[in-house]
Amino acid sequence: MTEPLSNKQLLLLLIYSGFTTRQIYRLFPDFEKLVGKKHILIERLEACRDRHIQAKVNTLKTIDIHVIEQQLITQNIHAVSIDDSQYPHLLKYIYDPPPILFCRGKCQLLKHSNTLAIVGSRVHTQYTNKVLSDFMPHFAKAKLTIVSGLAKGADALAHEIAIKNGCATIGVLGFGHLHHYPRDTRYLRDEMEKYHITISEYPPFVPPAKFRFPERNRIISGLSKGVFITEAKERSGALITVDQALQQNRNVYVLPGDIYNPYTKGNLLRIQEGAEIILSEKDIMKDYCQ
Repeated sequence: MTEPLSNKQLLLLLIYSGFTTRQIYRLFPDFEKLVGKKHILIERLEACRDRHIQAKVNTLKTIDIHVIEQQLITQNIHAVSIDDSQYPHLLKYIYDPPPILFCRGKCQLLKHSNTLAIVGSRVHTQYTNKVLSDFMPHFAKAKLTIVSGLAKGADALAHEIAIKNGCATIGVLGFGHLHHYPRDTRYLRDEMEKYHITISEYPPFVPPAKFRFPERNRIISGLSKGVFITEAKERSGALITVDQALQQNRNVYVLPGDIYNPYTKGNLLRIQEGAEIILSEKDIMKDYCQ
């Protein structure tokens, strides 16, 4: 007789079959009650007439949960499900939290609640470097954990300066752990996976794709009590994270910018919309030292 599968195992089967976070929530709004057997899951899905869903059901029929679990062990990746005690508390209560987080590194960092996301443009001026170098010792003293997206530019700088000053840091990937992008941050990621942590909502084999980075950004803001934007052009991808932070009712902190500097045009626009202007680290620390 086949043993019942746990929620985590059922979720892994669905995710490895290609079901997205949105599809899982749409098809299984009562997922926390769905402890059972694989064939019951398949029967429920076969009632759906969507041909795209049926293609994924065909994959689901062929995969073995024990093979998946062994692969994750071999790849040194830990899967944390939404009902796991290790799952980040803040992230759990956003609109569409990842059902599974794939993690490599120090999983205890997922329980840190004094989290600050730092985001900005891939191309920036010395303004970003100077501000982060000045602010980070204060963040370290207050034991803040720095969250960012391991992208080239401000993200990488935030991780690097955090590590240099003794802050824990979490890198959120927009692809599975068997891939990397951009090449420039590969060494930094390797260091973070030894002493800090990288996480992804995508299974290890999923490659980078443009549409996945906005999905990644909601996790950056969802993990964090507040989001600090350093420099952002008018159409910077960092502003997607800011917009999602506002939707998630997070604090948003913005450096003031020169009206003639294209690298801070996005900052000024967000200030017009009501984001908080930051003149010193104290403007952020007031929300973390209560």
